[in-house]
Amino acid sequence: MSIISFDGVYYTYPLSEKPALNGMTLEISKGERVALLGGNGAGKTTALKHVNGLLRPNKGSVKIYGEDTRKTNTSNLSRKVGIVFQNPNHQLFAQTCWDEVAFALKNFGYDDLEIEKRVESTLRFFGLWDYKDESPFLLSVGEKKRLTIASVLIYEPQILVLDEPTAGQDIEQKKKIGNLLSSFKGEAVIASTHDMDFAARNFSRVVIMSSGKIVADGPTRDIFYMGDWKSAGILEPQTVSIAKITGISSHPLTSEEFVEAFKEEVAK
Repeated sequence: MSIISFDGVYYTYPLSEKPALNGMTLEISKGERVALLGGNGAGKTTALKHVNGLLRPNKGSVKIYGEDTRKTNTSNLSRKVGIVFQNPNHQLFAQTCWDEVAFALKNFGYDDLEIEKRVESTLRFFGLWDYKDESPFLLSVGEKKRLTIASVLIYEPQILVLDEPTAGQDIEQKKKIGNLLSSFKGEAVIASTHDMDFAARNFSRVVIMSSGKIVADGPTRDIFYMGDWKSAGILEPQTVSIAKITGISSHPLTSEEFVEAFKEEVAK
């Protein structure tokens, strides 16, 4: 059974005449890591906000574990679905970074010792420990993003929703976020991103959106090698471009895969 299900979803923002989602149908099963790709205005963020009930369909339905989001409240969904917004300023609210990360654990009734242990280890992992007593709003954009990810991951939701998780991050932090996705103990990850290399490296399935519709959906390797998606506002990962030019037949997605494939080609 799908744990995330969009069935013919239409959604139009108030005061807008153009639908942000235009008949979107999507099924995500347990264990999947799905990246939503597309240009600005494709509908990616709108789709993500439907997963935890922040938005409700005008037509069609969204179901989480078989439960219609229109028939439950956001607070009930928030324990199962953790969402990280594209703009961290829309998510941050606490007086200190410590309080920001600890909030969900306190809200869900964790004991003080467990909260202290989890918050410290999480802040240290994200390189934010030195800012534990600082206001979140004094952090850089990249640091704010990491803080919002930390504040969601700490309570281990079943479904992780990420809107542009690598925005403002350097290569090392992107690797850390990728490692977190690989080790995530929940049941599904769905993320929007403009970072094609990050998508290629960390997601087994990609969904390409354009004008509120899904125009391609499949295994990451297949989608990136099957055609040109410039019309949907997507430039393929650099590794894919180089592999096509050099004629590497194994279709590598990462630089590591390319190096190994190139060695094999040379050895033939």
